[in-house]
Amino acid sequence: MSAKAEPWQTAEVAGPRKANVITKPEIAAAMIKRAKRPIIVVGHLATKADKDTGKMIDYTISLSKGSGAPVVATAHTAKAFVEAGFTPASSMSVMDIGNRLKDPTWNGLDGKGPYDLAVFMGLPYYMEYLVLSGLKHFSCNLKTITLDRYYNPNASWSFPNLKVEEWNQSFETIINKFGGN
Repeated sequence: MSAKAEPWQTAEVAGPRKANVITKPEIAAAMIKRAKRPIIVVGHLATKADKDTGKMIDYTISLSKGSGAPVVATAHTAKAFVEAGFTPASSMSVMDIGNRLKDPTWNGLDGKGPYDLAVFMGLPYYMEYLVLSGLKHFSCNLKTITLDRYYNPNASWSFPNLKVEEWNQSFETIINKFGGN
């Protein structure tokens, strides 16, 4: 796995604090396991199964079942989850969940308190970049991980820019750490 820590979009300047690079997928799995209240935010790109996106919706379902993290489906992603036999915890716009995650008084989807780790995947790069920037600057105790295949400097942790094969292998490794199914 190459560990190039350059934003995928050129001329993006994230400021002095940039995401740590996930050099091994085991790091992401360990962080998700260690989190007390993780949440997974999934965008519409997860519903596309092609050579560039792989089986992201299946990976999301396996990750949620293995980790117990609730899934927030954004855009029209909820329909794909239901068709796959999985019910997400909530469906809302990515801006709405971004605003809720930075709100220190929000008690989460289940009312049990704020989340300490948000995993983002399947969102358009430019949109995820902005949401993660807002969370980086305005959330109190929230760590963020992006599992998309392009380095996003506004997350707390991000994969480097990966080839599709490396990215799919990383997902397989993460899913296997959660019992893999």
